[in-house]
Amino acid sequence: MPAAENTPPGARLSKPSWKDPRLLVGLLLVLASIAGVVALVDAADRTVGVYAAKDDIAVGQSIDPSRLMRIDVRLGDAEGRYLTAGSLPHGRVALQRVAKGDLIPASSLGEPRAVDRKPVSISITQALPTEATAGTRVDIWVAQPDGRNGFAEPKLLVPGAEIAHIEASSATLGGSRETHVLVLVEDAKLSQVLGALANSAKVSLVWNPAGGSR
Repeated sequence: MPAAENTPPGARLSKPSWKDPRLLVGLLLVLASIAGVVALVDAADRTVGVYAAKDDIAVGQSIDPSRLMRIDVRLGDAEGRYLTAGSLPHGRVALQRVAKGDLIPASSLGEPRAVDRKPVSISITQALPTEATAGTRVDIWVAQPDGRNGFAEPKLLVPGAEIAHIEASSATLGGSRETHVLVLVEDAKLSQVLGALANSAKVSLVWNPAGGSR
């Protein structure tokens, strides 16, 4: 007798049927996997319109369309961190410096009263390193007049003040070159810095490569 005739009926292979629930579950899993891959690819390829700075934006400057340009970029999960096109709030200013071409972080905008640093122009005759540019930090040292046509020992007044702008050096009457540096001073230290300048104290700026606490 042939071997097939001795095989129990339950052990024989049967042709799969579309009504087989296992086949339907497997098909659904394959379709779900394909849909997930397609959605992932679409999300990776999706661009969103965001704002970038046309030029450097200093702390305290208003954020309006004239300072911005729209670009389309892929941000993925980081989309909520930046100012998207069409969502420009009215009456906001920059709370931190934004360099030319950089995207505008949503956290860099705020109301004018939220700005707790004010720009102060400090004239110096000593040279700063080339690395000292807008956005980097300097320490402000002050030596008060000692009443004997000299100055007392310098003391650190403001550590890590951010440079907002540096004007080109110009020659003074004495022949030395003078550079005007606009630095951002916190409100708590503002009166002391302005008092030092008003009292003809010797104010020096020392580049701080480590930055400040802000």
